[in-house]
Amino acid sequence: MGFQNDKERRKPIKRVKALQPISREHHHGLLLCWKIRAGFSKGIAPERIKKYTDWFFENHIKPHFQLEEAYVFPVLGANHKMVKKALTQHRRLTNLFNEDTEIERSLSRLEDNLARHIRFEERILFNEIQQVATKEQFALIEEKHVALKFEENTEDEFWK
Repeated sequence: MGFQNDKERRKPIKRVKALQPISREHHHGLLLCWKIRAGFSKGIAPERIKKYTDWFFENHIKPHFQLEEAYVFPVLGANHKMVKKALTQHRRLTNLFNEDTEIERSLSRLEDNLARHIRFEERILFNEIQQVATKEQFALIEEKHVALKFEENTEDEFWK
């Protein structure tokens, strides 16, 4: 019986059309985590990894957080416990991205916290949002989200 529960839990999540581009952005966030781990495993200088994470934060994470906070989280309301948790995680992650001392430690914490945050949003928060959002709220998210094609920064592909 436990096996069925594990199998059930690993089933792909059916994402509504309005949230699919945001979920794709989450995928790129998980790839960032992988790149940080790959950099560490290859002995790459933390400053090189930090330069990439700074670029990623400015070009991908900041606009992503802004969209979620302005149009996705309001579906549940500012006082919802899951929204409060996500906002706290956004602040923590922003602080980790902006940390410029103890870079190796900050990158390690960033990798761990970002992966956990994305999994929380994908597995828990977005499922709740999908259950309660109206067609109008989904339409607003689609209208306001400019899904840009992910363009990689190839200046220093330290993870390869």
